[in-house]
Amino acid sequence: MSMLPPGSNATLRNTYGFAVRPYETMRDMRARYGDPFFATALNGKMVLTAEPELIRELFANRDGDLFGVFATDATVPLLGTHSLLTMFGEPHQRERKLLMPAFHGERMRAYGTLMVEAARRAFARIEPGGRFVAIERTVDISLEAIVRAVIGVEDPERIERWQRAIGATLDAAKPMFLFSKATQRAPFGLGPWGAYLRASSESDRLLYQQIERTRGHTAGRQDILSLMIDARYEDGGAMTDDHIRDEIRTLLIAGHETTAITLAWALYAVHRHASVKTKLLDEVDAVGRDPAPDELANLPYLNAVIDETLRFFPVIDSVFRMLRKPWAFAGYELPAGMAIGAAILLVHRRADIYPEPDAFKPERFLQGKPKPHEYLPFGGGNRRCIGAAFSHYESCLALATVLREFELELLEDGEVGVQRRNVTLGPRGGVHMRMLGPRWAALEPEAVLGSG
Repeated sequence: MSMLPPGSNATLRNTYGFAVRPYETMRDMRARYGDPFFATALNGKMVLTAEPELIRELFANRDGDLFGVFATDATVPLLGTHSLLTMFGEPHQRERKLLMPAFHGERMRAYGTLMVEAARRAFARIEPGGRFVAIERTVDISLEAIVRAVIGVEDPERIERWQRAIGATLDAAKPMFLFSKATQRAPFGLGPWGAYLRASSESDRLLYQQIERTRGHTAGRQDILSLMIDARYEDGGAMTDDHIRDEIRTLLIAGHETTAITLAWALYAVHRHASVKTKLLDEVDAVGRDPAPDELANLPYLNAVIDETLRFFPVIDSVFRMLRKPWAFAGYELPAGMAIGAAILLVHRRADIYPEPDAFKPERFLQGKPKPHEYLPFGGGNRRCIGAAFSHYESCLALATVLREFELELLEDGEVGVQRRNVTLGPRGGVHMRMLGPRWAALEPEAVLGSG
């Protein structure tokens, strides 16, 4: 049995392709070498597949000793050793079990009102006629939701301080940090890595202050930080402050980007396709002027628009498992140290699963849900993103709120390309739009601006 499928050893070229043109690079390699195919990059050796049955085999494996985490040398300095994304095996399962209640559906719905308020505030600040970049406003929504729902900050001044600190940290987290440990150097404290360390230290300082402020005062609080402080492992042990810091940092770096990018793409897609916008507005307007968050979040076509956005514009290009011991996969005897990746970008454009894959058609998700190994915007298996439901819920509420309450105009002449932000893929240029004004002229100012 051959050890590796056909592929490319052009490490630098592959790294550049995966970083800058991930879809085209994977598409062309699959066409040339078949499926699965092999590639080397600066962050390791990998085998990639877009075959659903192979992905199902990958996600279904529950051997705790088989898989590790891909490229931990590069990700641990960013996320920490206590992050769900850098743990594997029994510690990962133990951590996931501890944190899962914080993201349970019932708990998540407690955040609905603040998500609506965040969306309303972010767009109410734009003057009629004003131009804006969608990703900047959707980042504001996501950051406020995370600062309030995850960290538990409510004071407006402190929320702004947090948003500035987190924004600076995320801006400093460059894509190159993920592809090579060698980029994480700061001679004399200078360079991109030095800037990231300075920005992240300020976020850490604020977080440790918030942990100290919250500890002992968690009764009645709904924020995820309070739940982490109160959570106990089966042996009765609690999470340390450093442990909490790593998990919160993971939610900030990996979690907030997913929602902000999805919202920016959704605004772009809805305003680019008039029939989608008309149908969506008919649905969201039908629930009346003051619906409960769940009334919005459960609207079928709204959910289909978010689902199609995540299919058409997935926020991550691939999801990986790293072999800790040899494994027979797809007719190959893959060695330990090899990463196996499900190529999300390719799976989501398969015509046999998604007819007319290059068309934005939310209706496809009203006809039934695809299988977990055919639709994987949040990964899959026992490492599926723990915050997936939180992100999807927020995306639905924010999109519905913005479209119901504001008239916007898309200023992009042609198709918007994809650009890597850090771990994620977002719209190149951020999507340029114009605020035309509030949709409801009779709406009271305080109703538009929200509380706080």
